[in-house]
Amino acid sequence: MKKQKNASVKSTLADKIFYVVIITFLVIILIVVAVPMWSTITLSFRPNDFIGSNFEGMFLAPWKWSNAAYKALLGNRGFFNAFVNSFKILIMGVISALFLTIPLAYVLSVKTLPGRKWLTIFILVPYLFNVGMIPAYLVVRNMGLIDHLAAIFLPSAISTYNCLIMRGFFEGIPEELKESARIDGAAEWYVLVRIILPLSKPIIMTIGLYYGVSFWNDFFHAMLYLNSNALQPLPILLRNILMASGMNEFVEVNAFGNANVQAIKAASVFMAAIPMVVAYPFIQKYFTKGTLLGSVKG
Repeated sequence: MKKQKNASVKSTLADKIFYVVIITFLVIILIVVAVPMWSTITLSFRPNDFIGSNFEGMFLAPWKWSNAAYKALLGNRGFFNAFVNSFKILIMGVISALFLTIPLAYVLSVKTLPGRKWLTIFILVPYLFNVGMIPAYLVVRNMGLIDHLAAIFLPSAISTYNCLIMRGFFEGIPEELKESARIDGAAEWYVLVRIILPLSKPIIMTIGLYYGVSFWNDFFHAMLYLNSNALQPLPILLRNILMASGMNEFVEVNAFGNANVQAIKAASVFMAAIPMVVAYPFIQKYFTKGTLLGSVKG
C-alpha cells in the first residue's frame, strides 16, 4: 500500500512539473507573439509630437493616442485601390482554386479509377521538381495574363499539397454512401455534389483558408506579372511603404498627409492583417478536424 501511495505521489508530482513546464513554454510563446503585435498597434496610434523611445511608446496612455495614420491610409486613393485589388484576388482566387481542387481531389479518391496511380505521379512530379521562375513567366505571358489580376491566382489555383489533403478526407468518407448512390444510378458528379460536398465542410473551409492566406499575402507573383500601378495589390504597396526611406522613393512625400511616417508603416501592417484575423475565428472550428482527417490517408 505504501509503495502504491508513493508511486501515485510521484506521478502527481511529475504531472505538476510537466504542467508547469508546458504553461511556462506557452507563456513565453505568448510573450514572443504579443509584444511585437502590441508594439505595432501602439506605434500605429503614436502622435506626431511624441518624444520618447519605442519602449516608452508601448505604454502610452490610450487617451493620448492619435488616429492620424489610419485617417491618412483610409483617405489615400492608392491604399484603397490596393486593398480592393487584394480583395478581388482573394475572392476570385479562393473560388477558382476550390472549383478546380475539389473535382481533382475527388477523382484521385476514387479507388476504382483506371490509371489512378499514374495520375497521382503525374501531379506529384511538378510538385517535387519545380520548373523555375522563367518557364512559369513564359507560360503566364503566352496565356495573355500579364497585367491581369488572374495572373496571381490562376497559375497556382491547384496546390498539390492541398489537393492531397482533400483527397485523404474524401477517402475517409464511408464507401457505402458512394456505392449506394451509384447503385441507384447516380452519376459521379451527382455523388460529389449531393453526397461528398455536404459532408466535407471542414476540409473545404480549411483548404479555403490555406488558399486565402496564400493569395492575400502573395506579393512575389504580383511583382512579376503586374506592371500597372492601378493593379498593384496591398502586399506590393505595403512592401513599398516599408522599404521606402522617409517615404520618398516609392511613395510621394505628401501622399499620406502629415501623419507620422513610422505610424503609417505600422498602421499599414496592422490593416493588412485584419481580414485574415477576422476570418480565422469563423473557420477555426473546422481547421483541426479538416486537417487531421484529411491527412490520415493523404
